[in-house]
Amino acid sequence: MARRRWIVLLLLALAGLVGSLDASAGDVDPVYKSCVEKCEQSGCVGDQCFQHCKFSSDGKPVDGPWYMQEPLYLRWKQWDCRSDCRYHCMLAREEERRTLGGKPVKYHGKWPFLRVYGIQEPVSVALSALNLSVQFHGWLSFFILLYYKLPLRPDKKTYYEYTGLLHIYGILSMNSWFWSAVFHSRDVELTEKLDYSSAVALLGFSLIVALLRALNIRDEASRVMFSAPVIAFVTTHILYLNFYQFDYGWNMKVCVAMGIAQLLIWAIWAGVTRHPSRWKLWVVVVGGGLAMLLEIYDFPPYMGFVDAHALWHTTAIPFSYLWWSFIRDDAELRTRTLLKKVK
Repeated sequence: MARRRWIVLLLLALAGLVGSLDASAGDVDPVYKSCVEKCEQSGCVGDQCFQHCKFSSDGKPVDGPWYMQEPLYLRWKQWDCRSDCRYHCMLAREEERRTLGGKPVKYHGKWPFLRVYGIQEPVSVALSALNLSVQFHGWLSFFILLYYKLPLRPDKKTYYEYTGLLHIYGILSMNSWFWSAVFHSRDVELTEKLDYSSAVALLGFSLIVALLRALNIRDEASRVMFSAPVIAFVTTHILYLNFYQFDYGWNMKVCVAMGIAQLLIWAIWAGVTRHPSRWKLWVVVVGGGLAMLLEIYDFPPYMGFVDAHALWHTTAIPFSYLWWSFIRDDAELRTRTLLKKVK
């Protein structure tokens, strides 16, 4: 009983934080803005000058012959004069802040990270790739269990009623982590929208899975009735972000609210069910709730590489592994139960 009260208090605390989330505005520093403006005109920050500033934003030379065009690989990565000016002005301004005893601030919605071989957030990229591999392993092991280890129906379909839903969940999870890796390697408008949209789609579908499994909804009509409002809301939110206003604060509130909702659903279900693997759900719920605090209580990157978001990526690895382990256990349990009824 004490454990359930602790879970409820954690979720209520997270819910209370939703209203306090807001967008970042760290790039309004007049010293930084002045540095960027001067760099775009002169092509230099201090003693460091950039070849990109001899070209316009579309890669064409401002002056000089055709063979002086921007290299193709740099145009593909979209490192242009403005990108380099912002990056090096940010580093210069942060060095001034450290000298004066100030704290780091965000620039254009992001902490001041150090690039490695042109990759903006190398630690987050590596962790996103690792999460992608964990999701692939989890989905593949689930697939092998259902179709090669557990008995099938006479029509070659599985006995587990949530097979299709969890295949879609696996695909959305892998898609989300793929675009996370791309976005953290190079933050441009397209990669940002693909990353955020993929994450919202995954959270929305995870909420649907939580509702349908916790309420044990198996017939198609009821599934459509429960899923339709969530799908409509998620679709509207993604369209709003992509075609009306990309509001970071509002998007964070929506994501945290959907995350809290599904954690609460799983916590209640784990508290009332007698599922033999319910302890795995408890670990995921408690750990996921605590990990969500890393997304809310953000902090600057340590040594320019590891911030709160990177740590959240780290926590997602064991919880994802445990989550797929629970799904496999659930598939085995439901298959055994249905086979007993058939016999």
